[in-house]
Amino acid sequence: MAFKKPRPVQTVPDSPEKIILDLPRRKIPSSLDHQGEILRSYEREAKDKSDVCIQLPTGAGKTFVALMIAEWRRRAFSEKVLYLCPTKQLVFQVVEQAQDRYGLAVNGFTGSRAYYEPSAKTQYHTSERIAITTYSSLFNSNPFFDNPDVIIFDDAHASDNYISSNWSIKISLQEQSHRSLHSALSCVLREHITPLAFSRLNGHRDEGFTISWVDKLPSPVFFRLANEIRQTIDEHVENTDLRFRWSILKDRLEACHLYIAPSEILIRPLIPPTWSHSAFHNAKQRIFMSATPGDGGDLERLTGIPNIYRLKVPDGWDRQGIGRRFFVFPTLSLNENQATTLRSQLVELAGRSIMLVPTRPLAQSLKAEIETSTGFSVFEASDIERSKQVFISSPKAVAIMEGRYDGIDFPGDECRALFIEGLPKATNLQENFLMSRMGANALYKERIKARVLQAMGRCTRSMEDYSIIVVAGSGLPEYLLDSNKRAYLHPELQAEIEFGIEQSSGVTSVDIIDNARIFLENSDDWETANQDIINKRNGKTRQDLPFLSALSDAVQSEIAYQKLFWQGDYHSAYDQALRVIGSLTPSELQGYRALWHYLAGSAAYIASQTSPQGAQVHPLSSKARDHFNQSKRAAIAIPWLATLSSQVDNVNAAVDIDGLTLLQLENVEILLERMGTTSDYKFARLEKEILEGMLTAETFEQAHKRLGELIGFDARKVEQDASPDPWWMIDGVCFVFEDHANALPSSVLDATKARQAATHPNWIRTNVPEARNSEILSVLVTPVTTAAIGAVPHLVDFYVWSLDEFRDWAKNAVATVREIRRTFIEPGDVSWRLQAQGAFEDNRLSARSLKERFQAMPAAQVLNSPH
Repeated sequence: MAFKKPRPVQTVPDSPEKIILDLPRRKIPSSLDHQGEILRSYEREAKDKSDVCIQLPTGAGKTFVALMIAEWRRRAFSEKVLYLCPTKQLVFQVVEQAQDRYGLAVNGFTGSRAYYEPSAKTQYHTSERIAITTYSSLFNSNPFFDNPDVIIFDDAHASDNYISSNWSIKISLQEQSHRSLHSALSCVLREHITPLAFSRLNGHRDEGFTISWVDKLPSPVFFRLANEIRQTIDEHVENTDLRFRWSILKDRLEACHLYIAPSEILIRPLIPPTWSHSAFHNAKQRIFMSATPGDGGDLERLTGIPNIYRLKVPDGWDRQGIGRRFFVFPTLSLNENQATTLRSQLVELAGRSIMLVPTRPLAQSLKAEIETSTGFSVFEASDIERSKQVFISSPKAVAIMEGRYDGIDFPGDECRALFIEGLPKATNLQENFLMSRMGANALYKERIKARVLQAMGRCTRSMEDYSIIVVAGSGLPEYLLDSNKRAYLHPELQAEIEFGIEQSSGVTSVDIIDNARIFLENSDDWETANQDIINKRNGKTRQDLPFLSALSDAVQSEIAYQKLFWQGDYHSAYDQALRVIGSLTPSELQGYRALWHYLAGSAAYIASQTSPQGAQVHPLSSKARDHFNQSKRAAIAIPWLATLSSQVDNVNAAVDIDGLTLLQLENVEILLERMGTTSDYKFARLEKEILEGMLTAETFEQAHKRLGELIGFDARKVEQDASPDPWWMIDGVCFVFEDHANALPSSVLDATKARQAATHPNWIRTNVPEARNSEILSVLVTPVTTAAIGAVPHLVDFYVWSLDEFRDWAKNAVATVREIRRTFIEPGDVSWRLQAQGAFEDNRLSARSLKERFQAMPAAQVLNSPH
């Protein structure tokens, strides 16, 4: 064969902005003005920085900017460039965009490394082409891409789970290969968690508020159990998909945290230790592309990098948005059934639609609904993973994307309607715990905002794009209706949302459909409406969260704390925790400050336990107790912190916290969030079910159960031989009821009914394992005032609640929850909890108040009996 001809020498422009001009197959003439500005800024300010964040709004062409920088560095410095995407779907999308739109030769890598094309691997290693792949291709125990010179992170604001997964062990009861490990670890944890937590962990309870429930094993307890946990996982992990990640974590277990949820256990560090991953750490430059990186250090926490240089957003983008969105809020005017009908009508009007949903069950439910009501084709994410062509070529289609609020784009005529079901809030157990249990919502406000903005930008990718956005589900309508939260959004988006709220209030579904048709037709009527949005925009500015500078000041010490913990230097980690606490002074950060007092206490505790001089005499031993107590005082409305007194030796339990009431309120928060606050419909339906159900004997028991749920108890009712009527549980306390609502006031309590009430605690101990060690009070709800002589021996074993008094109390309980619902914003709001706690105590809804009520009404004293 003839010798190969030498490769043509590629020209190297003096700026990444000019690369596009050297790509003859491009379908665009050049960069847009704002893209050119950011490319020039990069070359001028940041080309020699090790970590750079480039911020551009969703739809402003981040992919183009990133690819031009990647190609320029590859040519100019002969560097191996790795471009990371969150999913395989986005890898295919970026490769297609690079090749077809920009005329850029790149290689995509997905799936197992064993199937990578040899020529593509060579072209990466010899710096001939950019490699485009997923985050997981870099963040694993043995990456093929082990020595990139430059790493570009697409959608960096959404990278948390993709990066942290390399240092996370998620053990699920739903995974067949995990079950033995899950069972074994559950046994290790059993005596260190509550019986109710153990029940939920093992999947015995998976409804109502328990779906959102999460808990954490206190770090001192986790430290004491570390060797047992390590040995247990070692024994069971070999035949699971966890074994490679476990090989990274097993020797650093003490630097991690353990979270539990229904059927799931998660072990991970607070901040991913990316400094320990050479493929990431040794790169010459890491470039983070983001629409909303945040100013409070959020990107640094996501990546484990203490200093990331940020390029300024191009001029003008602080006011000008991308495309036009018409927001629809069905729950402002329509009930649940009407909103469901409207959804189908809008799907038919738009032709092609996207639905973003948080869970698999909701995705399946919507798929069945759309197929039945419209006959449209329904696509899942996997159907369009490699190409969207099958979807966009269908005139009547809906793509339902589960758990995907970012990434995949549908510009132009590909889609004109976007349905967003629910707020893309916590995406892992750690986030859920810190927000809902530790009151650290402030830490995640920027991250949640980023997810909201990403979701809303799926169909508006250029100035010419336009899309209907239908906002529904749990959390998101409330988020956007809150004018205080909207103030932190881009002025254009604020105006669009405000216009949508106005047009969705006090209207019928016919009105909404008419307006949607006008919008899609872009008629003269829409031009007038569009001018209204522009006028609104011109009167708005984007505000910054007031506590971002404090969070930004703390982040370097937070990362240093995790790094020192990873290295086993607990004493120095404690010093860094003190620096974090010193930065977290704003009142909005009280939950996060409480967390860091807890983390400081944990570092001090472990330092004292590992000291050769002995834990009891080590000076940090008393510091640990001090910080745990300060943690409770820093945020007294966090019941989880109260558990430290029972799980950590010598921690003061005297801090004035009614932990049971706060546990009730945590459950009330979840219930209120699930029902939503933009509409009264769901709450009013539950209210009616309780109040009307209380009026008749046939519906009384179910209403009684629902009432317990409303005020935050784990309320249950089963139909078994000799089973009680509803029982209400909260940590360590159980109220079990015998409902006697069908009795007449003039009747006499017979021995059978009295015996039933007296023996219900035995039934609970036998049949409800999680209540076995609880304090169990049996309560008879009855209108009778007299007991038969045969009932007398049993009267000492239960209490009596007058039926009329119970009904009056129930009415007041429902009214109280309705009242505190008016000021409810989101789970984890410490200020709301304190107000709600006062309302619960004043109206005697707390477990403590109920216990006092019952103990004042023993049946032997309340009921008259023959002498």
